[in-house]
Amino acid sequence: MTNEILKQAVSNQLLAAKELPTISTVNNLPAFFPTANLTPAKIRSHIFRAEDRFDSRGNLIAGNGLAKSGAIVRRKGSRSILIDVNRYGDWLAGKGCVA
Repeated sequence: MTNEILKQAVSNQLLAAKELPTISTVNNLPAFFPTANLTPAKIRSHIFRAEDRFDSRGNLIAGNGLAKSGAIVRRKGSRSILIDVNRYGDWLAGKGCVA
């Protein structure tokens, strides 16, 4: 019994020592940045433009760098997209979007 308690205490200490990222859905993300005037539609637009893509003529359109920042979390086997709040905030600050 004491061995299990010891394992649990060590596990709790490891979780406390390891800083877990703050993850949010697209709909909840604007609440983290109230001065940035974000809406879920704007965030989806940022996600759509995150990676390089080609237009109908075959010209390369550069991405906005959000994918390279690592802020987009895509789960395997799921269509849901989650956002790492800290990395997204760093990306916004680099873009000059946060007031």
